[in-house]
Amino acid sequence: MSLVLALLGTLRAALRTHTDLALENLALQLALLRRRSKQPQFGLLDRVLWVWLSNQWAGWRDALHVVRPETVIRWHRQGFRAFWTWKSRRGRTGRPPIGSEIAQLVRTMALANPLWGPPRIHGELLKLGFDVSQRTVARLMPRPSKPRSQTWRTFLENHIADLVSIDFFLVPTATFRVLYVFVVLLHRRRRVVHFNVTDSPTAAWTAQQIIEA
Repeated sequence: MSLVLALLGTLRAALRTHTDLALENLALQLALLRRRSKQPQFGLLDRVLWVWLSNQWAGWRDALHVVRPETVIRWHRQGFRAFWTWKSRRGRTGRPPIGSEIAQLVRTMALANPLWGPPRIHGELLKLGFDVSQRTVARLMPRPSKPRSQTWRTFLENHIADLVSIDFFLVPTATFRVLYVFVVLLHRRRRVVHFNVTDSPTAAWTAQQIIEA
């Protein structure tokens, strides 16, 4: 009886396709992995394999023991996005990158000829056989160095003779009135050069104080 069962098993295996045998073997290995490891780690090749199986094998969900079907679907979507991102970047067109030789030549020509602008340097490069746009030439040209600005302290020291401070402040009186005091202070001598008081300041009055100061 055991011989008959063995023959039937051999015949059944011969009639099955190679793909079915491989998938069954894979399912057994996954079941064994589930028993041995509680949290298996999946690499890139593992993900690619399961994404491929999900498109080729109708019963792939039933063979999953160590990962959820939703995870395989998520892997598939991630692979889809990664593939088309790679494909879109691969076919990009445009001007080739500028070599270091051209960049150095543009800087040398600009420094040796300060009066040359991007149009002139662009024309000279075309004469030499370099196909580069005028906008690229302008980008590669060295920027003129700006003079270092003086500090705030230096500015004050240079203009201290002409600097004055103007201020309004309030003075309450014993009769509960409010007086407005206008003061002009000269910084160089640190003294008050003009002041006046009013109880009703106006724009005309303030302008007159500035003139008198």
